[in-house]
Amino acid sequence: MGNTESVAVQKRLARFQPEERPEVEGVFDRLQAGAGGPSGAAGTTLTLEMLQGSVGRVAPDSMVRRVYQCMCNIGLGEAASLAPGTSPTSAASGVGVVREQLVIFLADTLRGTAEERAPLVLTMIQPGAGAAKCHQVAEFVEDLISSVVQILVQSGRLQGWQPERMGDMSSGVKLLAEQMCSELKATDNGECDLSCLEDWIFRTSQVSLYLEMLVSEGLNVSLGGRVVPTLLPPCRETHWNELSSLLDIPTLMFLAPQLPDGVGAPWRLLFSTGLHGESFTRMMAGLLNHGPTLLLIKDTKGHVFGGFASHGWEIKPQFQGDSRCFLFSVFPTLRVYSTTGYNEHFMYLNHNQQTMPNGLGMGGQHGYFGLWLDSDFGRGHSRARPKCTTYGSPQLSAEEDFSLDSVEVWAVGKPPVPDDDEGGVGKRSILDMDPEALAIIEMTGKTVHSQGLREPEDD
Repeated sequence: MGNTESVAVQKRLARFQPEERPEVEGVFDRLQAGAGGPSGAAGTTLTLEMLQGSVGRVAPDSMVRRVYQCMCNIGLGEAASLAPGTSPTSAASGVGVVREQLVIFLADTLRGTAEERAPLVLTMIQPGAGAAKCHQVAEFVEDLISSVVQILVQSGRLQGWQPERMGDMSSGVKLLAEQMCSELKATDNGECDLSCLEDWIFRTSQVSLYLEMLVSEGLNVSLGGRVVPTLLPPCRETHWNELSSLLDIPTLMFLAPQLPDGVGAPWRLLFSTGLHGESFTRMMAGLLNHGPTLLLIKDTKGHVFGGFASHGWEIKPQFQGDSRCFLFSVFPTLRVYSTTGYNEHFMYLNHNQQTMPNGLGMGGQHGYFGLWLDSDFGRGHSRARPKCTTYGSPQLSAEEDFSLDSVEVWAVGKPPVPDDDEGGVGKRSILDMDPEALAIIEMTGKTVHSQGLREPEDD
């Protein structure tokens, strides 16, 4: 590439492996050739129309214009940095993007640090300014998320999910953008300057991930050894023709990475009120013996929330689970609430007992759960004054005591291996048949002498 002789460009190219450099250097010629321009002609530039022909396939026009204005504002000196508040160089003053600017843009977006990406992001948000307003950052993030969703749809990376049978995509985009922007630490006057954006990009990994995905897909940059992010978990065994899911694609993009390592099985719908009716017994059948699950609830006021259970549910009067469990909200805000360490009241499921609460609960304590569904179905509560002790979550439902609109249960991990397949000891005991009796015995401090005496397994 004869034109890229500047020190800045050579430093950027050094970030790529020798076999990757021809791919990076060839993007400029491919974009021109794709637009019918003179491939390889010296002194030529990329126009907005050329970029729209490539990036416009996978991104809204507002995002394409952001990318173009960013490229145009890249300086060509040795530092080759974007100086917010200054005018672009003469080579970039409205006459198009030159080859060197494109190479610098590719290197900083695909292989740059948070410090190097922050000026690019600021220029995409607000060119020629030293800071941006928080609402401008949110608009940029919405464009970025919309681009990623469009890429997933058009490239066939939906992993079995069907957006037309899921929640409102545009609402999900806004909620995910708000969640990402909630990590911003704006200045006292409510602005986001370069240092604010650098800190945000460093702490919020989705910004860099989504930007890399946009640039790679939009400019068709295929680097050797690059792992294409899937972003969505696989979905299997789901009857989409009859389903209207509470999930949407941006919400999945947020929730899936929150699951702990080792929980990576394809998601499978186990229960939906829309498919299986309003039955606590039927919901329990979906929860039991299916390993880790994700519970989604919508109340009649429109709030959507739920919880992740790290273990398969068991019917018993004791709390269960571990610190990998969490509660979350989907609407009106997208948030995850992890365990606080205050207690171990992670999961609770009981049914048909006389003296213990009957229903499903997560966090808090009896009568005061962070999330509770009554076994009578149709009713529940989310009590947090001011926070749930187990998860630190606020009230998730619109009202403390809520009426149920719909519920979904998704299996998200591998189901447990049955005991008889593991050669385990049989569990058929009078103590297992009446767990409430066992709980009362344990609370009185009595020794359970028959705990180890169990009926032998059938041959």
